[in-house]
Amino acid sequence: MRVWAEFETQEGDGGPVLVVTGPLTVSSVAPLDDYLRASDSLAAIDISQVQDIDTVGAWVVMRAAHALDARIDGASRKAKRLMDAVDDCATDADITPPRHGVVDRVAESMGKIVLNWASGVVGVVDFLGATVLAMGSLIRHPRRFPMTALVRQFELVGVSALGIILLMSFLIGIVIAQQGAAQLAQFGAEIYTINLTGRLAFRELGVLMTAIMVAGRSGSAFAAQIGTMKLTEEVDAMRVIGVSPMERLVMPRMLAAIFMMIPLGFFSSVVAIIGGAFIASVALDIPFFTFLLRIREVVPLTDVWVGVIKAPVFGLIVALAGCYQGMQVSGNAEEVGLRTTMAVVQAIFMVIVLDAFFAVFFSEIGWV
Repeated sequence: MRVWAEFETQEGDGGPVLVVTGPLTVSSVAPLDDYLRASDSLAAIDISQVQDIDTVGAWVVMRAAHALDARIDGASRKAKRLMDAVDDCATDADITPPRHGVVDRVAESMGKIVLNWASGVVGVVDFLGATVLAMGSLIRHPRRFPMTALVRQFELVGVSALGIILLMSFLIGIVIAQQGAAQLAQFGAEIYTINLTGRLAFRELGVLMTAIMVAGRSGSAFAAQIGTMKLTEEVDAMRVIGVSPMERLVMPRMLAAIFMMIPLGFFSSVVAIIGGAFIASVALDIPFFTFLLRIREVVPLTDVWVGVIKAPVFGLIVALAGCYQGMQVSGNAEEVGLRTTMAVVQAIFMVIVLDAFFAVFFSEIGWV
């Protein structure tokens, strides 16, 4: 049962004295606080009979004493210590900060965004430099190379993801061929559906969709795994015993993403073409194997090389975003989820930006 702070006013030598008894804590001071706020004058507040006191109780008494210019009598050692602490923290600052104009607020927000962006860029470059140094250290000391962890990451990034990536590519191939045929049919050029499907699968969609899938599946896992280890201080423990987290945690994941993106992207392109051949045989009366044989004639080898060149770069971006965000986790478990989301978003954004850069670059060198 709740026990309230009891109080009564008695006449003293210099005027009315408020005598407080019982606990003076956050759960018991509400009636006393209301009475003190409504009081006009008090000569003193006697708390000699107070059984217990906390910070809130001390603040209520101190605030009333200052407001009514009253003295405090009978304070115990604990009460004096709490009131001194509360008095030292007193401030006349506004509870609600002043609201600046629209121009100032926009400028302030833009400044924060630019500073955060610049800080992020510096952090990523610093992390990439640390990764290069870790790779150099592993080359100089090959016995430290985490081969078991690398094989495990090959399995997680490549083998385990192969099924969902191939299924997605098969369906995308069907969509490309079906929609392409529907548009080309308006010009009587359905036969060019083969060209459209083959070149688009090898140059763009095969590796691009694979990178997006790897970012959502493996990049997020990298951030969550490393972030959880950072939160439970396992990363700090590795440093204490002389094990480099960059060598043991980051390098296997980055190498796995870089090397596994090549076969994943290639197989994804091939299966997309098979999906296109399937829908072409059903909807366009183009024989399945004729579609595939025609691919060999209409798709130049440079298209295959374009996909192969882009794949490891996309893998590096995905792994870099995931590992970097994982290493930035600090504070609480909510940070793990936040950093995981940021890793996926940043990886997909950078992959699309780089894909646009590659499109212009290969066009300039004549690989069109």
